[in-house]
Amino acid sequence: MKLKFTPLCLFLLISVSVLAQRRHHAATVDTLISNYNPADLFLPAFYPERGNERHSANGEPGPKYWQNRVNYKLKANIDTNTKVLSGAEEIDYVNNSPDALQFLWLQLDQNTYKKTARSNFQTSTTPAVADHTNGYNIESVYITNGKQSQKANFIISDTRMQIRLPKALAGNGTHIKIYIKYQFTIPAVFGGRTDYNQTKNGKIYEIAQWFPRMCVYDDSEGWDTLPFMGAGEFYLEYGDIDYEVTVPWDMIVAGSGELLNPTQVLTPTQISRLAAARNSDKTIMIRDVNEVNNPSTRPVHTGTLTWHFRMNNTRDVAFGASRAYVWDAARVNLPNGKKSLAMSVYPVESAGNDAWGRATEYLKKSIEYFSEKWFVYPYPVAVNEAGTAGGMEYPGIVFDGITDKSKELYWVTAHEIGHNWFPMIVGSNERRYAFMDEGFNTFIDIYASDAFNNGEYGKKRDGEYAPGGGNPADEIIPTILDPEAPTIMTAADAVPEKYRHPIEYFKPALGLVLLREQILGNDRFDYAFRNYIHKWAFKHPQPDDFFRSMDNGSGEDLSWFWKGWFYNNLPLDLELVGAEYVKNDPRQGLSVTVMNKEAMAMPFTVEVTMKDDTKQRLQIPVEAWLQNKMITFTVPTTQEVKRVIVDPDNALPDINRGNNGFVFR
Repeated sequence: MKLKFTPLCLFLLISVSVLAQRRHHAATVDTLISNYNPADLFLPAFYPERGNERHSANGEPGPKYWQNRVNYKLKANIDTNTKVLSGAEEIDYVNNSPDALQFLWLQLDQNTYKKTARSNFQTSTTPAVADHTNGYNIESVYITNGKQSQKANFIISDTRMQIRLPKALAGNGTHIKIYIKYQFTIPAVFGGRTDYNQTKNGKIYEIAQWFPRMCVYDDSEGWDTLPFMGAGEFYLEYGDIDYEVTVPWDMIVAGSGELLNPTQVLTPTQISRLAAARNSDKTIMIRDVNEVNNPSTRPVHTGTLTWHFRMNNTRDVAFGASRAYVWDAARVNLPNGKKSLAMSVYPVESAGNDAWGRATEYLKKSIEYFSEKWFVYPYPVAVNEAGTAGGMEYPGIVFDGITDKSKELYWVTAHEIGHNWFPMIVGSNERRYAFMDEGFNTFIDIYASDAFNNGEYGKKRDGEYAPGGGNPADEIIPTILDPEAPTIMTAADAVPEKYRHPIEYFKPALGLVLLREQILGNDRFDYAFRNYIHKWAFKHPQPDDFFRSMDNGSGEDLSWFWKGWFYNNLPLDLELVGAEYVKNDPRQGLSVTVMNKEAMAMPFTVEVTMKDDTKQRLQIPVEAWLQNKMITFTVPTTQEVKRVIVDPDNALPDINRGNNGFVFR
């Protein structure tokens, strides 16, 4: 979902210079108080369980790893008069687990809009009465287990449906077919992710979470049946999805996956323009602003048209539909000569080079960067759709803000399409562990923003990355010090809105920045992170799989970091206790003493500036804190020193920068 990154602080030298004379030698005894306990932070046996044949100790899928699979055939019809979507679906569910399943669970996300939905009572404020629908109307459910088809015995509980099988579904690759007919009223703008909204040339429909979807059955939770509350998003099985959408003749449908029947729903001109776009790095107009109300842009002028799409090896599909769409597209260049197609659809109100006229460029460049850096985009098409959802992701399509422009549109586009890597490719459980999609995706956004068009909208860490637009290491400190703040490992729906961005997006992203730029270095981090992505692509990693994967890939025991940063909000306070010349001779070096005053530890940099303004830096590893609360080390010098600073780049989340350095007199 949408999220809303500095130089060395000048105040530092001012605030610490008054301490120069006293602290040149040593801090007084009463300042040498530390809350740091090495034995707590570096406690062994961080992982509660050993690796096993399904989830290896090295963080990779084990030799007996399994996951179930779901293939869907879907048909949907939108009645634009009643705003009702009617659907029919065929589910081919494959039980690859070793277990016989006596019942099946499905997700019914549209029920979150019912007045009685659990999601209405999650917070102290419930929606107005008008902001509800009746949710799903399930007309029929049949199952075929073998050759016989029969009515299913099912119950509905909030946003879940349980099908109670007359005979258990055997494991190890056994199939069952489920047939469901249903309908629901499409929510208006209040729907958020599924909605319709008015533009001057017609309504835009954003249709997501629109069909009953199988819950995940895995080796961690069994059936993962957490209800859909809103903040906790999705956890879905992979499979192939074939779907048809029937709408009035004058509407354009932009959906996940590949359009299979272009000759039936597009004009020869549009087909020709799409072919040109597939070979163009520049954006090609498929339907421009002057053609929106022109009947000649549709192959028929009465009745309805059925748009047929297919997407393979995906968790989900979504689509947008409107008669108001302007439509453009361009080629996406992928590694090893592969290609994809980036497209944008938006109303004329959003057109213009300072707005959605560059949306396809933003989409194309983001996909190219993520593909080159981390994992190749696996789908034939990516769509950027303008509406009121304002920042929401699904496989192969993103819903972005209809009024977004310039850097805001770039940032939301990069973020939402980045979700195709987390969690659409790396299929983590968003409903339980939001950091594994929002945090990881925010992290990869940082460097994509730096790279886009030679930094046109970077560096992101100086703006949108940090909640207040300042130095990220400083921005997270209020959250770390807030006794009410939850930890990163808190379930998504249990995180109050006040903390949602800092805890789910910002802190985990900053944690990965610290790992990459301060703890491991770019090369080791990138290698380990890339290996994690490739090993868990189209699979279901748990948090420990990520932690173990990074430990093994980087060659570091990072359990102290996972414990302090992810499982706790441990504060860091490094104090420069004293600095003096070895044997009172600047040519023999400067002896520096630093204390760790709080519960977290970090490797750090100390910078010494000489009288002639040359600088000397020394990197101190985290092992310095394995046994010690206070350490003394020597920085090589050949002349007198002007000043000393711990963490000169303000890269660490140090809660008190006022004790990080001083100026020599």
